[in-house]
Amino acid sequence: MNLSRPFIERPVATTLLTLGVVLAGVAAFVHLPVAPLPQVDFPTISVNAGLPGASPETMAATVAAPLERSLGRIAAVTEMTSSSSLGSTHITLQFDLSRDIDGAARDVQAALNAARALLPTGLPSNPTYRKVNPADAPIMILGLTSKALTRGQMYDAASTILAQKLLQVNGIGDVTVGGSSLPAVRVELNLPSMNGYGINPEGVRAAIAATNANRPKGALESGAQRWQILANDQSMDAKDYLPLIVGYHNGAAVRLGDIAQVSDSVQDLRNDGLANGDPAVMLILFRQPGANIIATVDRVRALLPHLRATIPASISLNVYMDRTPTIRASLHDVERALAISVALVVLSVFMFLRSARAAMVPLVAVPVSLIGTFGVMYLAGFTLDNLSLMALTIATGFVVDDAVVVLENVSRHMEAGVPRLQAALQGAREVGFTVLSMSLSLIAVFIPILLMGGVVGRLFREFAITLSAAILVSLLVSLTTTPMMCARLTEEHDAARKRGRLYQFSERAFNALQDGYRRSLDWALANGPTVMLILAMTVALNIYLYIRVPKGFFPQQDTGLMGGQIQADQAISFQAMREKLRYFVDVVLHDPAVSTVVGFTGGGKRNGANMFISLKPRAQRQMTADAVIARLRGKLGHEPGANLYLQPWQDIRVGGRSSGAQYQYTLQADTITDLRAWEPRVRLMMSALPELADVNTDAQDKGLQTSLVIDHDAVARLGLNQAEIDGTLNDLFGQRQVSTIYHPLNQYHVVMEAAPEYWQSPDTLRTVYVTSTAATSTAATGTAATGTAATGTAGSGAAKAATTGPATSSAAGTGTSGQRVPLSDFSHYEATSTPLAVNHQGLSAASTVSFNLPPGVSLSQATQAIKDGFARLGAPITVRGSFQGTAKAFQDALGNQPLLILSALVAVYLVLGILYESLVHPLTILSTLPSAGVGALLALLATGQDFTIIALIGVILLIGIVKKNAIMMIDFALQIERERQCSAREAIYQACLLRLRPILMTTMAAMFGALPLAIGNGDGAELRRPLGIAVVGGLFLSQLLTLYTTPVMYLYLDRFRLWAKARLQRFSNPLESAPPRGPARVRGAEQGAS
Repeated sequence: MNLSRPFIERPVATTLLTLGVVLAGVAAFVHLPVAPLPQVDFPTISVNAGLPGASPETMAATVAAPLERSLGRIAAVTEMTSSSSLGSTHITLQFDLSRDIDGAARDVQAALNAARALLPTGLPSNPTYRKVNPADAPIMILGLTSKALTRGQMYDAASTILAQKLLQVNGIGDVTVGGSSLPAVRVELNLPSMNGYGINPEGVRAAIAATNANRPKGALESGAQRWQILANDQSMDAKDYLPLIVGYHNGAAVRLGDIAQVSDSVQDLRNDGLANGDPAVMLILFRQPGANIIATVDRVRALLPHLRATIPASISLNVYMDRTPTIRASLHDVERALAISVALVVLSVFMFLRSARAAMVPLVAVPVSLIGTFGVMYLAGFTLDNLSLMALTIATGFVVDDAVVVLENVSRHMEAGVPRLQAALQGAREVGFTVLSMSLSLIAVFIPILLMGGVVGRLFREFAITLSAAILVSLLVSLTTTPMMCARLTEEHDAARKRGRLYQFSERAFNALQDGYRRSLDWALANGPTVMLILAMTVALNIYLYIRVPKGFFPQQDTGLMGGQIQADQAISFQAMREKLRYFVDVVLHDPAVSTVVGFTGGGKRNGANMFISLKPRAQRQMTADAVIARLRGKLGHEPGANLYLQPWQDIRVGGRSSGAQYQYTLQADTITDLRAWEPRVRLMMSALPELADVNTDAQDKGLQTSLVIDHDAVARLGLNQAEIDGTLNDLFGQRQVSTIYHPLNQYHVVMEAAPEYWQSPDTLRTVYVTSTAATSTAATGTAATGTAATGTAGSGAAKAATTGPATSSAAGTGTSGQRVPLSDFSHYEATSTPLAVNHQGLSAASTVSFNLPPGVSLSQATQAIKDGFARLGAPITVRGSFQGTAKAFQDALGNQPLLILSALVAVYLVLGILYESLVHPLTILSTLPSAGVGALLALLATGQDFTIIALIGVILLIGIVKKNAIMMIDFALQIERERQCSAREAIYQACLLRLRPILMTTMAAMFGALPLAIGNGDGAELRRPLGIAVVGGLFLSQLLTLYTTPVMYLYLDRFRLWAKARLQRFSNPLESAPPRGPARVRGAEQGAS
């Protein structure tokens, strides 16, 4: 049966069908979204809760722990981490990739509702959650600067106007505002004045709350008219609060202006943001899952003029970071590589066939196959990204193979004098099964990748399907369009025609090559044991090289963007931290390779700051991001009391932890005591390893703390209770939000605390008075936040006066209601240490040590060094260490690599066995693979490339590519053996000589298809380079060896088949009565017996 006959005989229909495929592919290409990599949405939910002024330990015990117990019961939670800092708790839940994020969100909401009764009653609002994708970096950062307006006013414009409008842009999923906080009226209490007037903070707080009633007031109505009642029951500005009466002294009214400084300021003074060194408020934009990054950024840029028109003219709105330039450049580079690959592939075909008209066949077949693949990508919901375009680039060498096999066979018949139409019919029929075998066995290689789980499987599923689709489209083209073009375009053979010098030279060169191969093939067949020994040595060499080659996860990319984290001394104050941020921003900004720098600090992170750095285009800086970091590392190491850790942004990011380096190792312990004892040892061990760089930790348990030691008997005797003490401290030192001001577009707060001069020393506590609210015994329960006191250079932690559970204080009171008692009458303070953050993983105390890799060190070497170092420490079983994030994903992928390769081999064997109806011939075909593996590993070692996931995909591709040579040899050997009734040796000998030209053509085409990836040096080339190097190296070595090992293996396995057949016939005779089998491609009863 000749599948190509209808298409050869109907050229118009075939041409129109091909044109229809092209038009459909072009239409799909226009609508394909663009992204740096396939979209992998990690089902992750972030839960946040706040209790202003509460210490990290209080937050961990009273907020994080109840929430973790409730959230930990949700199905399919793979990891739960939490971090509790001053006044806030952040919990990250990561779910299995198969978990529906919307269903998970409903479960999280139910868990939060169930835990609400266990949380402190003073929590100002319920915990909130949002769906996030920790693998997705910001796509754009906008900055607001002004010389006329305050940061609070800029933050108000950003939060109230700009963020709302940006969230309406199609493709924007979230907008984070940083660098300051919303405007607020700040009431800064003068403690000596309050004490002189006998005014207590609780009374001031109650008076302020009462002045902002804003309650419904009703309406008046007559028979014909209606009047809405409006009252000036809100104080909108700072000046409105100054005359507020907060108490009486000696019969005279005491006003707020008498005891406090009232100003229009911001909610939280401990926030700061810089953009290129200027005070700024930042808008950090994240995309929606599946959104086209380039289209989304283009929509935001088109909206910028309108956004600028909606805010005061004195505010400058500029773009400080944009991910799309490098994405555009990377995609353009891979598109250029694709075009070069197509040109090289067509050139290689022309070199062998030496006919421009013959070269037209692959020149049409390759673009049609690639363009048709776009249609499949669109239907599958894929994107145009580095991996899918890399698949199409490498596919150029595959899709041309089918066309080359058909074209070469037709050309061979025409050179023998067969008419063009008859040659096309006969040639297409002869190689139809060969083409089918080559394509299906190549697709079989990707079956294990399609079935892979985890992040690697999700990332490369699109790659595998795109490549498989290109091969299938190529198969269809080779059976339809290619034979039709051969019948219409190729030149009739004319033996009398005089050829040019170039043709004659190439003909003599190929004949010489074929003669040399004939002589060497004679030697190989005569020295079979030697060839088999070489084959066995390549198998052993594969194992040795795989063990030796350095291994990594994904190649280190240069996206033109860097992230930075500043870690300062744990006792640092906000004022000093702000100066550290300014210093580091200035140093980085002055590096000649840096374009823009954005940084911010504050909030719950007292001794840290974050930075976003954009580099200049590659052509302008002439060095990689890693080289820039190495240069900056020398400049940044001279700042005492603080370190800046830099890392290049990667398109592939795994895990939800925010850390100062790219890889993480987490230490867990059953008790916080064990964790605090062993974390320094592990950190020092890792810092001493030469395989690691930039080692830092999130363990922060050395913050200063003022511990208030209370005499509870004295408290009871004085008629006080613990809630009154905590409430007074929180009023003075906790930036307490005491009232809400309702504006037409937003709501603002009145924040009360002691004036800044009273934050500077714990000695301020000596001037604090507590007022009793009852004359008799009282009982107080709950947890109240207290606050912090800070000096100009070092701050104390939140006082541990907050209780961590229901507490009751009761005694016969001897004081009177409203009695003011100095804090020093019933307490004293001690200087102690406190954690600035309390971290959990699961329900265990945890600490994460982060690290980067120095130049020349692979991730496998680093992880092994950490494992060995931890084993040497001899930690007890109550202390456990494990890799997290990218390092954990690498460990999982590393363990699956041998299984993945084995699965690909099994899949290919099964497909070939089914196609050939043989158990033996697939082994002959698979014997070509060891040499390809050796070539790939040697090429990676020679070029200094790690064996990453990308290189692994290259090796898997080689499994599908190099077996094509054996398929062409064996398929023709079976045909010759069947038709000529000759020996197996003569059949494989003739097949090797007849198939030498198409074997060389297809191998060279595949090498040329991968060559632009191997030698590329543009944007994003570092991601694609290992695949190209592995494919080129594997093809080069396998081409040298498989031309000899395949025929020798064929003969050995043929002898084994005959021996096995004889043994079976000796003991039983069921095969003789078996019905005849066989596709036409299988030779006789002997073939069936195999």
